[in-house]
Amino acid sequence: MALKPTIYKMNINLSDLNNDVYDTLNLTVAQHPSETLERMTARVMAFCLNAQEFLTFTKGLSVADDPDIWAKSLADEFLLWIDVGEPAFERIKKARRQAQAVKVYSFNTKSAVWWKQSQADFAAVDVEVYQFQFEQIQALAKLLKRSMDLSLTISGDSLYAAAELGECEVTCSALQNQQ
Repeated sequence: MALKPTIYKMNINLSDLNNDVYDTLNLTVAQHPSETLERMTARVMAFCLNAQEFLTFTKGLSVADDPDIWAKSLADEFLLWIDVGEPAFERIKKARRQAQAVKVYSFNTKSAVWWKQSQADFAAVDVEVYQFQFEQIQALAKLLKRSMDLSLTISGDSLYAAAELGECEVTCSALQNQQ
């Protein structure tokens, strides 16, 4: 019998001061059985940083060729492709041919090593690469509940989160920004 995903329902009061986005996001997030809580947390933060029309979570780990998050136009064109983790350069190069914009959000303990090894390759393509601090993602993951309200304020490179179980700050550093 296959393991089923764990479902999280999040009502996020989003205040993105960088992009003048003020919205309430009602997200249903499926945590894949092989996905860590920290990875799912990084996916949610990447979603909030890019909140826009047509943005949705994909089947992610269940479909190897899909990104974690995407925005597609009504004509089914990729507007935005978002991968979370440390993807292979060839995957991102292919994504860049398909999508108008590609972003990568790295988050775990091997992130710095991955970036050091991949930086020269990624510099050749028009993609944005960001890094969350793993310890901060861990702290935020500890605040998550299966059904919850979260207040998230984005200012500069910081995300300030407040939930019933506490508060924390998550820093999102730009490693490569093509804008």
